[in-house]
Amino acid sequence: MHRRALLKTAAAAIPFTFSAGRLYALPASGPRLLVVFLRGAYDAANIVVPVSSDFYYASRPNLAIAKSTALPLNADWGLHPALKDTIYPLWQKQQIAFVPFAGTDDTSRSHFETQDNIELGQPSSSESGGAARDYGSGFMSRIAATLAGTTPISFTAQLPLSFRGPKPVPNIALNFTAKPGVTGKNAELIEAMYQGQDLAPAVAEGFRVQNEVYQAISAEMQAANRNAVSPKGFELSAQRIGILMRDKFNLGFVDIGGWDTHVNQGAGEGYLAARIGELGRGLALLADSLGPAWDDTIVIVVSEFGRTFRENGDRGTDHGHGSTYWVLGGGVKGGRLAGRQVAVTKENLFQDRDWPVLNDYRGLIGGVVKKAYGLSPAQIEGVFPAALPQDLALI
Repeated sequence: MHRRALLKTAAAAIPFTFSAGRLYALPASGPRLLVVFLRGAYDAANIVVPVSSDFYYASRPNLAIAKSTALPLNADWGLHPALKDTIYPLWQKQQIAFVPFAGTDDTSRSHFETQDNIELGQPSSSESGGAARDYGSGFMSRIAATLAGTTPISFTAQLPLSFRGPKPVPNIALNFTAKPGVTGKNAELIEAMYQGQDLAPAVAEGFRVQNEVYQAISAEMQAANRNAVSPKGFELSAQRIGILMRDKFNLGFVDIGGWDTHVNQGAGEGYLAARIGELGRGLALLADSLGPAWDDTIVIVVSEFGRTFRENGDRGTDHGHGSTYWVLGGGVKGGRLAGRQVAVTKENLFQDRDWPVLNDYRGLIGGVVKKAYGLSPAQIEGVFPAALPQDLALI
């Protein structure tokens, strides 16, 4: 199917009225902004890979991405090979930058607490002197209130904390749930095929372990996801998001779950590789469906925290601290690793287990928003109180 036909098919599913082939025009000037939240804490170190670090390869004997397969970013960093045809072309066009060692000062390693902290964008308890947080004021809502004429939307099943505020914001669910590829009757049929053969016990045990693992981790992962769409769901919905952001809305939020990889995470292939591939294809489709509007769009990809630098005994990774954020768009000054960085060594780990946080999320996002919209110091203070905007020269 041709690209135009694909876009028409996607548009047909959107519950908004078209006029002369376009949605009603955007009332506001300035770039579009879409925040993509990877709920569950994706393993940044296996996506933007510290290929020059011997410590990385020693710490991940089963999970490390081989330097020979990583897509070169610079002498020290490489990109997961699953992003070869989607995100890497944006890197080559200098339309994406990665900010490693990014995150919050929250050290709870709790999905829920840290997700709340990010979505609220308010001073931490240490910064506020222990003052209570306002759960009725999310940072996306404050951006919408600061920018005149914004048309916000949340591509979520429920209105996220980030958009809570005085201004009503519409939300659209992008529901898609991923489960093990072979289950139920299909698994029984495969087991029956091997009945009486030497491989029968191994096949039966494989399905049993798959089911036990899924049952053990699915409840925690689903809770960490907070009803977020799966990476596959995002891939399938990206064209619709792009069309809506192109023609109707200019401030958006979408959350994507499925990143809590405690068990059998995989390396160049496997669970995480499949999920990051879906994310990459979704972002590429989003850029394509925006068309020329991509040049006037900023996408910021965040996650609540990173994961332990060393792999665990289940060939996965556990809750960590520092992560890597992405900033992409047609007008982004990309093709580089931005922000404060340190060598990836044992000595530079946070609490001898995680990446440190050197680039505060409020300073990073605040710096992008301030530069993109020409906000005054007082205006950006209203969006991210007590945070110093960090100008990484991305805009």
